[in-house]
Amino acid sequence: MESNGDSVFKYVTRAPDIAVYAVMVAYKEDPSPFKLNLGIGVYRTEEGKPLLLNVVRKAEKLLVNELSANKEYLPITGIAEFNKLSAKLIFGADSSAIKENRVTTVQCLSGSGSLRIGADFLAKHYHQLTVYMSQPTYANHPNFFVAAGITVKTYRYYDPTTCGLDFQGLLEDLGAASSGAIVLLQTCGHNPTGVDPSLEQWEQIRKLMRLNGLLPFFDCAYQGFVSASPDADAQPVRMFVADGGECLTALSYSKIMGLYAERVGALSIVCKTADVASRVESQLKLIIRPMYSNPPIHGASIVTAILKDREMYGEWITELKAMTDRITSMRQQLYNALHDRAIPGDWSHITKQVGMFSLTGLNAEQVAFLTKEYHIYMSSDGRINLSGLSTKTVPYLADAIHAAVTLHA
Repeated sequence: MESNGDSVFKYVTRAPDIAVYAVMVAYKEDPSPFKLNLGIGVYRTEEGKPLLLNVVRKAEKLLVNELSANKEYLPITGIAEFNKLSAKLIFGADSSAIKENRVTTVQCLSGSGSLRIGADFLAKHYHQLTVYMSQPTYANHPNFFVAAGITVKTYRYYDPTTCGLDFQGLLEDLGAASSGAIVLLQTCGHNPTGVDPSLEQWEQIRKLMRLNGLLPFFDCAYQGFVSASPDADAQPVRMFVADGGECLTALSYSKIMGLYAERVGALSIVCKTADVASRVESQLKLIIRPMYSNPPIHGASIVTAILKDREMYGEWITELKAMTDRITSMRQQLYNALHDRAIPGDWSHITKQVGMFSLTGLNAEQVAFLTKEYHIYMSSDGRINLSGLSTKTVPYLADAIHAAVTLHA
């Protein structure tokens, strides 16, 4: 039967472009030989190329030659060994919560999927449907919770006058938060600011949140990507777990193992008792089942192979350190170049911030100027991915920033 009428979808409006992907498209379409992409958060080598870790290649070769391997469906919660190793990575090998079976971990679709499953669980089974997140935060964070029907509010975090942490504002806002509210925290390498609390400040945050009955939900997207030590970078989470209280964590292997397209992550929920943890897991299965039924096998098998083998784990840490060292070097080189050019302002925040990102302090007008005149692409808030730089391109960026700040102060 021929269809002659209007589309049944004729009232569908065009959605706005997703900013970070719009930047990617504009960069790809730019014919300039000098173009520079500092937008999307993926690691790049000194040559500007994607990096496939040697230890990942090694793990994949092992998997290919594993004669007993198959492509059967995984359980709803994923690979059991992957879940155990992921919990151990974030909470520590000596975690009392793990030993007491108070942790339930489910394999999810990277950090984003872990956050969304966690948000859906809270929407169905938690009494307080308000989440507080840092201002600013990762652009996708609000979407996970809004989609689950949870109200999003913010707490002060970044101080644009210092390009550092507004710790007093953070404490005041969390102190005024509704009792029982969910608080989304970034464990380390804060996106987009690159500003992390000190361990002493984390302890104050922990005390305040426990006093006010606030529920911590940690986004662990960069564990090991700040200090090159997964244990050191996980200290904020372990502080909260050590006090016996409950929390959620969303762990991603995208950045830390370069497994972006494999979508490998884990949601862990630390509970008061083993019985509660078991009941929580049963409900997580009911959320996952109608969403994607069960997770993919390949990426999680790579992670499992690396984490369970002492030699391969050591190789991973070595490569992780090489990545973090390069990012640290780019920070220092950029600061030196900006300082040498006597660009107005204090640029010391470039080296004080940590992780993959820096919120440079450039405004939207200056960012637009950089894109139009110098073919340098970044998000409109001035966030740059330091690994998108190289020794060759740092001077070019510094010259461009000098022009932007001079002409658009």
